[in-house]
Amino acid sequence: MKKRKLGFWEIWNMSFGFLGIQFGFALQNANTSRIFETLGAQVDDIPILWIAAPVTGLVVQPIIGYFSDRTWTRMGRRRPYFMVGAVLASIALCIMPNSPSLWVAAGMLWIMDASINVSMEPFRAFVGDNLPSDQRTLGFAMQSFFIGIGAVVGSMMPYIFTNWLGISNTAPEGIIPDSVKWSFYVGAIVFFLAVLWTVIRSKEYTPEEMEAFDENKAVTLPEITPAENEDRISKLRKYGVILTLVGALGTLIPYLLDLHKELYILTIGLLTVGILFLVSSWVRRRKGRTGFVIIMTDLLYMPDTMKQLAWVQFFSWFALFSMWIYTTQAVTGHVYGTTDTTSQLYNDAADWVTVLFAIYNGVAALVAFLLPVMARKTSRKMTHLLALCLGGVGLISVYFIACPEMLILSMVGVGIAWASILSVPYAMLAGALPPKKMGYYMGVFNFFIVIPQMVAATILGFMVSGFFNGEPVYALIVGGLSMILAGLLTLKVNDRATIDLKDVGH
Repeated sequence: MKKRKLGFWEIWNMSFGFLGIQFGFALQNANTSRIFETLGAQVDDIPILWIAAPVTGLVVQPIIGYFSDRTWTRMGRRRPYFMVGAVLASIALCIMPNSPSLWVAAGMLWIMDASINVSMEPFRAFVGDNLPSDQRTLGFAMQSFFIGIGAVVGSMMPYIFTNWLGISNTAPEGIIPDSVKWSFYVGAIVFFLAVLWTVIRSKEYTPEEMEAFDENKAVTLPEITPAENEDRISKLRKYGVILTLVGALGTLIPYLLDLHKELYILTIGLLTVGILFLVSSWVRRRKGRTGFVIIMTDLLYMPDTMKQLAWVQFFSWFALFSMWIYTTQAVTGHVYGTTDTTSQLYNDAADWVTVLFAIYNGVAALVAFLLPVMARKTSRKMTHLLALCLGGVGLISVYFIACPEMLILSMVGVGIAWASILSVPYAMLAGALPPKKMGYYMGVFNFFIVIPQMVAATILGFMVSGFFNGEPVYALIVGGLSMILAGLLTLKVNDRATIDLKDVGH
């Protein structure tokens, strides 16, 4: 039995929810640093406040993915999560710009990011559930289209309210401007209605239908021998001991030397992962291959292509996180020459940043359709290398630009890189993963988006205050160099990998 081919408008409807999801993400990315700074955050404290986003993604996405695979209701298995996430995210979007204090805003960022992840994660599986393999490219292209549209409009909302509708973009000290508040209110409405449209206008196959499809019939992985199982237990234990010791020592040193508190994020993270490896080795020996054990084991038995792409992703997303955190401060301080959050000049500059973010997302939406053409004429590796180098140069160029309008050129480079980051690594990865392990490894691959963001939140504040004299624009230079390095590392990726099922971690 094969899946029915869906019509264009059916694919449109099942992807439409991404318009609202990306609208919410765009508002978050473009305005959170502005909100934090308005509520009194110092520039070197902002990265630690942003840590909510990557930590939430690291925890929430695998959990939601696991449970949505196993949830069957009258609404289906993915759509209930769409709806719950949309309701919670819409509420958080309304509360965020009305936060009375910095700690409330930081807490709302955590809740908002978790809620957005609840809606977003099952959307990735929705395409695979509903579309036959020859239509999935169109399905993901449609999602990319709505990601671009939502990001452009969402990023520009404060600018639109101020320059088109005449709503003030300034406010007394410690108060979020009305233009930002109304942007978040509109975002809440768009988020909820877009996801509701997908929930109402889409359908899901029943468990019986899913089981009957040819592509879903079980592919049995080869059983591992007792010796191979013992080797996996030993490897889990070895890495568990190493990471636990490094994490414990790394946590102790900042405490004794009274170093920046942000360092605890990284060291405690290493300590936690080490403990999880030790626990999984114990569980594997006594209870066999549980879901928890399989996930932890797969971290150590990734296909070579995935290991190579992990480094590319690490330096790519480190660069992106530096941009999301520091662009507002870099543009307001370095280009416009102001740090007074109550001034008209500062808020005009912050509004211009939202336009710049809209521009790079718009460029990404347009370029996304050109990347496959370029990849066919050269290769996916060369395409990704060129795109990341253009993005890196774009970030570095902010330092040398004095005219705000010229920053558009910087964002064109960033937009090209962003389009490639959202597509090319996944295209290279897909052919390197065994079908039976696709879900596990796609979840693990998300770690290499989250971990660099945690590292950035750990060290960027320390670098800006300790090495760059409190000037955030240098964080963008570091991000640009990181993105260029990611491009160079792409050349080491094996883009024609074949996978032996005996080598997977199970």
